[in-house]
Amino acid sequence: MAGRGPQSFKKRQKEQQRKEKQQEKAVKREQRKLDKPEGGGPEIDFEFHNQEHEVSAEEIADRLVGRTLADR
Repeated sequence: MAGRGPQSFKKRQKEQQRKEKQQEKAVKREQRKLDKPEGGGPEIDFEFHNQEHEVSAEEIADRLVGRTLADR
């Protein structure tokens, strides 16, 4: 039974490290949730203007949904 001591100790240390790492990841996830801006989605500027072509809010919405002019 003398061989069980060091292995058990190593296993316990490894398990403690695993639990600490899980806890650190959980803290990071919570921090990211708190830092995330309200609304959840990307901000879209509907006032976008291109020098060659002015894009309307309707066209932008269609692009987001994946519709083309033929689908209208």
